[in-house]
Amino acid sequence: MTSLITTDLVVLDADQGTESSAVIRALAATIAEQGRANSADGLAAAAIAREEKTPTGVPGGIAIPHARTEAVTEPSLAMARLNPPVDFGAKDGPADLVFMIAAPDGAGKDHLKLLSKLARSLVKKDFVGSLRAAATEQEVVDLVETALGLRETPEEPTTTEAAPTSAGPRESAERPRRVVAVTACPTGIAHTYMAADALVQAGSDMGLDVVTETQGSSGTTPIDQSVIAAADAVVFAVDVDVRDKARFAGKPYVQVPVKAGIDDPQGLIRKALAEADAPNGRRLAAAHAADEEDTSSSAGSRESVGAHLKRVLLTGVSYMIPFVAAGGLLMALGFLLGGFDIPDYSEDIVLGNSLWNLPTEYGDLALGPVGAYLGAVAFQIGNLSMSFLVAALAGYIAFGIADRPGIAPGFTVGAVAVLMGAGFIGGIIGGLLAGYIAHWIGSFAAPRWLRGLMPVVIIPLVASLVSSGLMFMVLGGPISALTEGLDSWLSSMTGTAAVVLGLILGAMMAVDLGGPVNKVAYSFAVAGLAAGSVENPVPWEIMATVMAAGMVPPLAMALATALRPRIFSQAEKENGKAAWLLGAAFISEGAIPFAASDPLRVIPASVVGAGVTGGMTMAFSVTSQAPHGGVFVFFAIDSFLLFLLSVVVGTIISALMVLALKIFVRKGGAAGLAEAVDPSAATMTASASTGSTTGPGSADEARTAEPVSSSADASRV
Repeated sequence: MTSLITTDLVVLDADQGTESSAVIRALAATIAEQGRANSADGLAAAAIAREEKTPTGVPGGIAIPHARTEAVTEPSLAMARLNPPVDFGAKDGPADLVFMIAAPDGAGKDHLKLLSKLARSLVKKDFVGSLRAAATEQEVVDLVETALGLRETPEEPTTTEAAPTSAGPRESAERPRRVVAVTACPTGIAHTYMAADALVQAGSDMGLDVVTETQGSSGTTPIDQSVIAAADAVVFAVDVDVRDKARFAGKPYVQVPVKAGIDDPQGLIRKALAEADAPNGRRLAAAHAADEEDTSSSAGSRESVGAHLKRVLLTGVSYMIPFVAAGGLLMALGFLLGGFDIPDYSEDIVLGNSLWNLPTEYGDLALGPVGAYLGAVAFQIGNLSMSFLVAALAGYIAFGIADRPGIAPGFTVGAVAVLMGAGFIGGIIGGLLAGYIAHWIGSFAAPRWLRGLMPVVIIPLVASLVSSGLMFMVLGGPISALTEGLDSWLSSMTGTAAVVLGLILGAMMAVDLGGPVNKVAYSFAVAGLAAGSVENPVPWEIMATVMAAGMVPPLAMALATALRPRIFSQAEKENGKAAWLLGAAFISEGAIPFAASDPLRVIPASVVGAGVTGGMTMAFSVTSQAPHGGVFVFFAIDSFLLFLLSVVVGTIISALMVLALKIFVRKGGAAGLAEAVDPSAATMTASASTGSTTGPGSADEARTAEPVSSSADASRV
């Protein structure tokens, strides 16, 4: 392995300016001068951009600017001992020791592990002291390589992460309190590991067990599920999403930026334990587990085939939805401004006209020349966005399997699927094919000289050729025929058949409130949206059905809390107020706080009401050309009053059903009905009306359920 650091990459007692950006540029130039980067400016820009997100200064007069970029050709470590020190954002003052980590975009795990190990070593005071005392550049290189284990001097074993099957670092007759922590930063090189080590050291100083999981670039070893189960609290010190967060459902927790884990680890641990000790402390809501895999087995066990397929397919869908949401709304706006015949004129208008040369030929329904021009622009932008739908789906399915090397083959095979007429089904099959081929090629043990080319050239080239070739020569024709048959069948559905389809789609939208079943129904609708037309409105009808049904659960819960507030907890009543807006905007997750605390009553009631709404919208032939937005995209919904009527009927049915279920379960039969009619019948034990409807512990769960924000449906918007 090529050395990460040489004497030419070490600068001692240098004046490199008074700004962190100046130091970064100087170190980037040093790396480029040694032929380890093809662009000093490119490396500096990437590192400065990372610095702007989160300053890399850490306590002890140290800074670790870092970047992973294509500008770097060889993993490198440059070090400067500054005189005068420069402020890198640490709380305790400027830094005099600066390590710049430069990693290629496709850096191998061996190099990343070494860079991560260096970051951990910088937590050790004796190592840092030796660096400050070093007299020569060679002495610095020797110290660093020893810390990295590249010299024969034995190193102290690290205890940052527990072995996957370990119950924890200490066990005794009276077990000390235990905190588990997850650390992660955007690049996954330095802060991830320094925060983990700082938390472990702080726990040791406090007489506590701290077990960490580093979700970094050099790999992740998940904490054993038994360790999580025995933990008193959880610390998330992260700047990115936590992988498999549902493993920690129900645990008291705090979540902060990763740098806080380095700056104040003891304070974080105290905050986490305070949440555990507080009766109404913050808990990770069980609803977070809705989209996650089954965690009944150990987190370290192999992912099942079904769970793996579900994960990668939902990855593709979640990345595809923004293309659909933006594109669909823009196309709908184009119809509003330019009339329903805007598709016939839009391309000629945008290519041949401008704001200073407005069109003279356009449809009768356009809002004048300005409306025709702006409508054509909006329609064309939306149409182009929608054209990425299948390619994005295939590309990100492949990404879910093979990470970045799978993106290019996935997008390519998705484009081929569109060309062949294989559509949505072709995108799914092509994405899986491209992802597994890319993953298989990436598993080869390539020689060192070829490793750098594997993720950026070899894997995309071979995987694109094989997967797209198979789509052209073998799979495209049969899938295209299947797609055409499905389209013809849907277009022919009228009367009872259409109502049944609406009932099924409506029930699917409510059964798991944003989970996999909900996303299958939603994806089915948006996949056909681009195929809708005045002559073939069925895809638009399906879209309206799915959107109307998805609005019902949160609106029903809001109505239920307004009708009978006494049978809901205070937290549920507050969530009910927010659910009005969430439901109106088609964010089904607004009902999750209710379903999490009382699933056996809320979910069946939601399914019935949403199913009725779905059947009604199909029966009324309501159409929507917008894939999202609820009542706020009224201009894209034909027969909007019938759309509203369908939503209102389903909402009332679900609200009354959930109230009846809660009353029956609590008091049973006639007594429950008596209270429903006459509130005075409930004068017995007022407390029973606020917490006893869902069994023991439900009130606590309701109090700790976190309100769902308007951004809850990030995977769809």
